[in-house]
Amino acid sequence: MNVKISLPDGSVREYPQGVKGSEIASSISEGLARVALAIEVNGEVWDLARPITTDASIKILTWNDKSGKTTFWHSSAHLLAEALEALYPDVKFGIGPAIENGFYYDIDLNGKPFGDDDLAAVEAKMKELAKRDSQYVRSDVTKAEALKYFNEKGDPYKIELISGLDDGKITFYKQGDFTDLCKGPHIPHTGFIKAVKLTSVAGAYWRGDEKNKMLTRIYGITFPKQKELEEYIHLIEEAKKRDHRKLGKELELFAFSERVGMGLPLWLPKGTILRERLEQFMRKAQIKAGYDPVVTPHIGSKQLYVTSGHYEKYGKDSFKPIHTPDEGEEFLLKPMNCPHHCEIYRTKPRSYRDLPIRLAEFGTVYRYEQSGELHGLTRVRGFTQDDAHIFCRPDQVKEEFLKVIDLVLHVFNSLGFENFTAQVSLRDPENKQKYIGEDSAWEKAEAAIQEAADEKGLKTVAVKGEAAFYGPKLDFMVKDALGRSWQLGTIQVDYQLPQRFELEYVGSDNQKHTPVMIHRAPFGSLERFIAVLIEHCAGNFPLWLAPDQIAVLPISERFNDYAKLVYDKLKEQDIRGLLDDRDEKIGRKIRDAETKKIPYMLIVGEKESSENLVALRKHGQGDQGSLPLDEFVNRFRIECSAPI
Repeated sequence: MNVKISLPDGSVREYPQGVKGSEIASSISEGLARVALAIEVNGEVWDLARPITTDASIKILTWNDKSGKTTFWHSSAHLLAEALEALYPDVKFGIGPAIENGFYYDIDLNGKPFGDDDLAAVEAKMKELAKRDSQYVRSDVTKAEALKYFNEKGDPYKIELISGLDDGKITFYKQGDFTDLCKGPHIPHTGFIKAVKLTSVAGAYWRGDEKNKMLTRIYGITFPKQKELEEYIHLIEEAKKRDHRKLGKELELFAFSERVGMGLPLWLPKGTILRERLEQFMRKAQIKAGYDPVVTPHIGSKQLYVTSGHYEKYGKDSFKPIHTPDEGEEFLLKPMNCPHHCEIYRTKPRSYRDLPIRLAEFGTVYRYEQSGELHGLTRVRGFTQDDAHIFCRPDQVKEEFLKVIDLVLHVFNSLGFENFTAQVSLRDPENKQKYIGEDSAWEKAEAAIQEAADEKGLKTVAVKGEAAFYGPKLDFMVKDALGRSWQLGTIQVDYQLPQRFELEYVGSDNQKHTPVMIHRAPFGSLERFIAVLIEHCAGNFPLWLAPDQIAVLPISERFNDYAKLVYDKLKEQDIRGLLDDRDEKIGRKIRDAETKKIPYMLIVGEKESSENLVALRKHGQGDQGSLPLDEFVNRFRIECSAPI
């Protein structure tokens, strides 16, 4: 008996029932068979050795596929565990999943110390074991067999995991001398793992519960080629240099204070200039696109967020209610701007002729992120969104959505973000209780987003389970200069909040109708956007954005008066910068200006002061020659023009 196998190119082949993924790969090409890591069967990733007994759509997965990498790294976690067990026979194991880049394993060494200095020995053991080409062998076991095995081994964490599993759905995987509880899948054998790097050691509570024991978490990453590991290490070193927390301190952009509170950034003068320039850029673009600016309070009545549904869905991630002296009166720090904008819409009757109404606000919101999740500006407790809400008729949704896409693309093009994917974030069809609203409204909204993205020719990927609780989204996943992916701009179609807030407009039929609401934030949050921008350009901001655009550097104190004259003239032209009249050698002043990534240095000495010139240096490019100050100003104006 044969099974029909549909391939990614649309072709269909027949194979004997029970055919394995490895056999299918070999039948396609020897080259594919050599690099095949796993197989996707009807959307589920399997081992290549697992028999296929029914008709199926398949895809052979390699290192170039995300699921291929995930399988590779999950298998590497098992190799790490095998190496640890060989070196530390009494070790107890928690879990060892793949993560975005690499893997980790949580272990209990019964009080034995383990730190970064111990990683080298484990790493060497992993490489030794990998060369044995041990196969990853899957086996089905009963719950009783699984409990017996780990009871005899004395591994309490695995026993706890097994206790929560259903009998008949438990599998073991074995490679070499190591056996683990695992549902898989795995790569065919350890020989695929050619390059290994254990990166760090951390503490982690068992099952993420601080009431449980603290385990040791070992992080690592592996590759099929040594060259790829070397490239990754170089990338990590470059990422450290570009870390926005490091550059933010060096460039004096922002700071954090324990006295103010964790996750609440303080914007320093130079960082504030950067923020304000971005805000001005967006405000201009929004006015041109027909938005009206609004301002709303930093707090709101708890009932406002109960009505919107935010309290039910996000209450645990919000700060606790603020109680006033009036009994029963409660306020919340604003977690979202949209309920406030709904109330602005309700301030007067609306006609179909008034729509669309576009309300925009740089609104600061507050969310109680766990302390362990805070990370510089990318994960904070108070952040400002370039938020806007468009209230429109159903027949206007697509056109408005297209206009918002144009605005997002304008932002990305203006700031050098050229590599991005548009993620269509959909409901999880298996977990609809997470969302509000009727199926028909969701289907209309999802279709409108996909149609608009297709019409703009965007490269899209659909992801289930990533929608907001009130509607689907188009999230822009941007790759920075190091190839890392960040979620920045977002656009959302919402049929739910207008109903919850009883928003209405009078239609051409003289009847009352409910508008559709589009949420949009091209930056996302200013904090996160600036963090990504800093790392993307390594702190070398475009001239129009740079907090300090020029530095005037006198060669010695004799020329401070002329330097001050130059500086004042530039300041009159709204050119931002500084005058470095310290009693330091010019070489030191230049080095300091380079470190601060100031785009232009204007050096003045004997010749410049006597001939009304400036000697020009450009950051990272060196000497640009001497020229009259007016000529520099004209050149600066041409280069500095902000995007329109």
